[in-house]
Amino acid sequence: MSGNRTGRPPVQRAARRPPGGPLNGGSRDHPVRRLWTQARKAWDRPLTAYYLILGGSLLITMLGLVMVYSASQVTALQLSLPGSYFFRKQFLAAVIGGGLLFAASRMPVKLHRALAYPMLAGAVFLMALVQVPGIGMAVNGNQNWISLGGSFQIQPSEFGKLALVLWGADLIARKQEKKLLTQWKHMLVPLVPGTFLLLGLIMLGGDMGTAIILTAILFGLLWLAGAPTRLFVGVLTIAGLIGGVLIRTSPNRMARLACIGATQPKTGVADCWQAVHGIYALASGGLFGSGLGASVEKWGQLPEAHTDFIFAVTGEELGLAGTLSVLALFAALGYAGIRVAGRTKDPFVRYAAGGVTTWITAQAVVNIGAVLGLLPIAGVPLPLFSYGGSALLPTMFAIGLLIAFARDEPAARAALAMRQPRFGRKRGTGGSAPVRRPAGTPRRWNTMRRRASAARSSGER
Repeated sequence: MSGNRTGRPPVQRAARRPPGGPLNGGSRDHPVRRLWTQARKAWDRPLTAYYLILGGSLLITMLGLVMVYSASQVTALQLSLPGSYFFRKQFLAAVIGGGLLFAASRMPVKLHRALAYPMLAGAVFLMALVQVPGIGMAVNGNQNWISLGGSFQIQPSEFGKLALVLWGADLIARKQEKKLLTQWKHMLVPLVPGTFLLLGLIMLGGDMGTAIILTAILFGLLWLAGAPTRLFVGVLTIAGLIGGVLIRTSPNRMARLACIGATQPKTGVADCWQAVHGIYALASGGLFGSGLGASVEKWGQLPEAHTDFIFAVTGEELGLAGTLSVLALFAALGYAGIRVAGRTKDPFVRYAAGGVTTWITAQAVVNIGAVLGLLPIAGVPLPLFSYGGSALLPTMFAIGLLIAFARDEPAARAALAMRQPRFGRKRGTGGSAPVRRPAGTPRRWNTMRRRASAARSSGER
């Protein structure tokens, strides 16, 4: 008699499949899935943007110092200067810029907003001072420099970028708080006339490259403010027509436009020497480059090797791996800036972070595009990378802005406040012995995770 009380034969149950069976994707996919899950969790942590901005900007600056030293030695020796002349000036600017970055990262948002109008007034005054005979000086045909004595010069238009970002962000934020952005005249006035004032002062000196970057910042602010498509297209059309007239009436700009995609030097006004030798430098780099300091094009063949075309020397000495690393760092910096702008509820923080991100990414695209032969040579440096203290100082202050905004996110504040001390010891114990926690008390990082989760649930990450 069967042991089953119902008298029925026992049911044959199917064998349970192992966890790594075909239905679960196989055991090979599990390590990849775990790695992907861990990467997504790490990417979505509250301090991801903070570390990307801080780490990415510092890496770009340090690599830029190395490449400035390598690319500028020949130029310095040709000018009967010490080989480290340009490197020492850039290093001094980086140290000062580091102080500005730290100060900006510790300033409250109210102080940043208070600096907007004084900075704009100072930038306009200095840019007007450039046109005064005896004070302003011309470099490479552009009247946009002021001599500070000796070998030190300042380019006020670089500080005009930072002034436009702060002033534009504060202006649009105030109008949004008063619910005035629904009217097109409040969206355009006085933002567009103020930007055109800066553009006019810049174009008096003939620096169209900087004017392109300021125009990109203006469009970035209008797009973040939610400008209607017809209004956005209208402003873009007017700017395009003005730019076309300025290019058409200048033989130098027409020559630069004719050098897009050039692979051989030409005769005449558009010889394309710099554009072609930039391509030669990139082509001879190969996968890993010829080695640091072993560039051939910097020996008098490539003009502006340590300023506008430092990316070409990087490709020749560090190869494709080096150039892709630089591109990856700028991409990470741009992503972090977009993330900060998209996850804040403060209108000023959103517009300022978006303006800084537009500024840095647009300038990087214009510079790298010119080196690759995809865009005309605009004469703008690669942010944080090329030689030039006037460009480095306001850019590092702008990076400090992004760091301050990234730290100010609710989840990031909770993560920084609950960050555990190093070496597992609490502050104030004198370092004698670790403090034991009572049984059943949750660990500190668990509390941090709960607070960060609560902040994310309210719409912030």
